[in-house]
Amino acid sequence: MRQTIYDPLRRKEVAMTPEEEVRQKMIVWLNVRLGFSLNLMMSEYSFKYNGLQYRADIVVFDKNREIKLLVECKAPSVEIDREVIEQGIRYNRSLNVKYILFTNGVSLCGYRRRDGSSEYEAISDMTEIK
Repeated sequence: MRQTIYDPLRRKEVAMTPEEEVRQKMIVWLNVRLGFSLNLMMSEYSFKYNGLQYRADIVVFDKNREIKLLVECKAPSVEIDREVIEQGIRYNRSLNVKYILFTNGVSLCGYRRRDGSSEYEAISDMTEIK
């Protein structure tokens, strides 16, 4: 029998994979640490880029229902390297989000898109995202 974990955003049990465990811990962190309401988050958010279908692990909406934050979750065995970061930035060409977080449950990297630009800068204080 496969293990499952409850995803409060999808409101159902999902297969417990290493990446899913990281995603669920990140949902709790976003809710408890940064104060984002579960009602403003979505997991496995589907979107199109260059005519292809993709899924963002977690998106957080602002009160105007525009996406404020994109979160890419990887299994703990996956290093948050340039390739992973470029994937998130590529996704953001479609989503146009100001903040992107990357985590594998071991490390957490945050980036902010510079206003009026397609360039990103690292952020060290994740509370600025609130």
